Amino acid sequence: MNFKKVGLLAASFLLVGSVAFGTTACSSQSSSNGGNLTVSTFGLSTKQMQNDVLNPFAKQSSVKVKTQFGDSATRLTQIEHNPNTGVDVIELAQNNAVTGDKKKLFKKLDFSKISNFKYLSKSEQKLAKETNTVPYTVNSLGIIYNPKKVNINSWKDLWSSKLKNKIAVPDMTTTFGPAMLYIAGDYAGTSVTKDNGNAAFKAMKELKPNVVKTYTQSSDLSNMFKSGEIEAAVVGDYAVGMLQATNPNLKYIVPKSGTYANYDNVSILKNSKNSAAAYKYINFRLNEKIQKKVAGLKSLNNAPVNTQVKLTPAEAANKTYGSVAKRAKTINFFFVNSHMSNWISRWNKIMNK
Repeated sequence: MNFKKVGLLAASFLLVGSVAFGTTACSSQSSSNGGNLTVSTFGLSTKQMQNDVLNPFAKQSSVKVKTQFGDSATRLTQIEHNPNTGVDVIELAQNNAVTGDKKKLFKKLDFSKISNFKYLSKSEQKLAKETNTVPYTVNSLGIIYNPKKVNINSWKDLWSSKLKNKIAVPDMTTTFGPAMLYIAGDYAGTSVTKDNGNAAFKAMKELKPNVVKTYTQSSDLSNMFKSGEIEAAVVGDYAVGMLQATNPNLKYIVPKSGTYANYDNVSILKNSKNSAAAYKYINFRLNEKIQKKVAGLKSLNNAPVNTQVKLTPAEAANKTYGSVAKRAKTINFFFVNSHMSNWISRWNKIMNK
């Protein structure tokens, strides 16, 4: 978390805490013959999440579903401080999933109870077993910009003096903050894993004059583009549909040099008393039909991990799929998380003064 925003986080923490103690963000009704389940998930595209995942699951499984929405880091922090929140299943960005597993917040998964697990790739199955969580979608980083104002073809273009005071980048505390540092390391010619990010932070210092804002919510970018406050932003592909819906002229690219991938993972909390329903939910998340549904631009724009799902070129647009997936590099979140406290401090001194 960004320690310069402690007051805001405290307010968010209290809000999320109230959700866990019964004031749920929304509820999917069913006959409840299949039991109850409280799902903690992302706060982006909540209507689509409700309509395309939670309600269909409740109807199919006869499970009564309650839902908590919020950003990944805040929800994990809440669980860490109060493991008896009543949440059964939590969906987290990969770095938070790694942290949650290290802190032993999750039940040990029995993958034999997830029949659709076999449709994940070998690397995704390996990730699941290493983190005791199950990846259900993959996303990656790109550049969204106003082509009427600027022309961008590569990551190095972000450092151009022509973009002074014209771009926004994800804050270090967000899902793609570490990926931004990896990109800076590539620009500097030294991987963050080789020098603990020293060259990357020098590159971020060079980039600083171009950065209007280090953002924590993708939704903030919409108004910034509309007002002309920014002309380009580094953004996760899951937010592209939302941004283009409000600013149709925006163009999104994933540079040919590659990108960095992040998995969103789902796990069962250690203190869950509804494990049977939780396993049903995870399996439902990996279902071919549901994976195809949520891949839609009008849905969650979630790239599928079920290898049985095939997308048309139109459906694959702005997703970590096909050629984009092939050039998406992995982030070592075990390494990242071991350096995160130091990196947040260094980042704030350079980017958030």
